[in-house]
Amino acid sequence: MLTMKDIIRDGHPTLSMIAEPVEIPASEENKEILNQLIEFVKNSQNPEVASKYGLRPGIGLAAPQINVSKKMIAVHVEDENGKLFSYALFNPKIVSHSVEKSYLTSGEGCLSVDESIPGFVPRHARITVKGFDINNSEVKLRLKGLPAIVFQHEIDHLNGIMFYDHINKTDPFAPIENAKPIER
Repeated sequence: MLTMKDIIRDGHPTLSMIAEPVEIPASEENKEILNQLIEFVKNSQNPEVASKYGLRPGIGLAAPQINVSKKMIAVHVEDENGKLFSYALFNPKIVSHSVEKSYLTSGEGCLSVDESIPGFVPRHARITVKGFDINNSEVKLRLKGLPAIVFQHEIDHLNGIMFYDHINKTDPFAPIENAKPIER
């Protein structure tokens, strides 16, 4: 099982690389990596397991964060209505997005970034994501709110982009035009 020692930290070269696409149908090795990603995210949210293994709670993880430069992500998060979005995807990509923006009022964090980096991270309010699940079936998701933000954060990792790259450097808490604030 993955633990915090498997997660590479900010400044590691893999985090700034563009990840390679995964060949579909996925190999057993790639399926195992994808399973480990979703298992980590679920374990990190389980207080007993997280405490036992010293896991920081997370709601998403991308393969580059465990030093595997391949297009794979895992997300395990509930929206504001308590609906669970639990997905492990190969080659996820945003195929459409809203003009309207959104952002977390608390800012974003990252398992690869140990310190808190304050500021608003502008994201698209609504996105449509396509990818492939562990069984090589195509998945199409329409997302809004927190799940949309998490998917954008993880897909950014596949393109060598960190959440703080989006923060306004001169005024981190500058109002974001045409944006819906999301409390978390």
